[in-house]
Amino acid sequence: MNPREIEREIQTIIDKETAAWNARDAATLVSIFHPDMVWPWPPNPLAHDPASWIFPMGRYDRRRWQESWEELFRTHDMIHNARRTVRIIVSEQGDGAFAVVDVDTQWKNRNTGVVSAWQGRAGKGYSKVNGKWLLIYHTGLLKYPHAGMDDVG
Repeated sequence: MNPREIEREIQTIIDKETAAWNARDAATLVSIFHPDMVWPWPPNPLAHDPASWIFPMGRYDRRRWQESWEELFRTHDMIHNARRTVRIIVSEQGDGAFAVVDVDTQWKNRNTGVVSAWQGRAGKGYSKVNGKWLLIYHTGLLKYPHAGMDDVG
């Protein structure tokens, strides 16, 4: 498969993830993950040193991860969700891909009214397993100077 076709396949997964967040569909979210998925997260969008990052989700566990997002969807309303793919890179072998996605998502807690923002740039790694592309890792969101992230939405 040529790199352009793979890029289109990866973009399809990115779009599927965005649509799942918009629809508050936890089952679709977990369907894109590789069984060995990991998701380190910076404590804030300016924490570029990974030595300070946290690991709240652990290794992928379909039931636990789906329940976590279902809880978020029960307790929060989405204010907006803007995502923009910046770049998709395909390995020379065509068996791995990396995507850079700018994210600007806001949630409002239904009970407290507190708004939380997911804003920054994500690195997303994809691996092809048995003919299917799956998300195998995702770095938490970081803000980078001069990255043009103000125009995500």
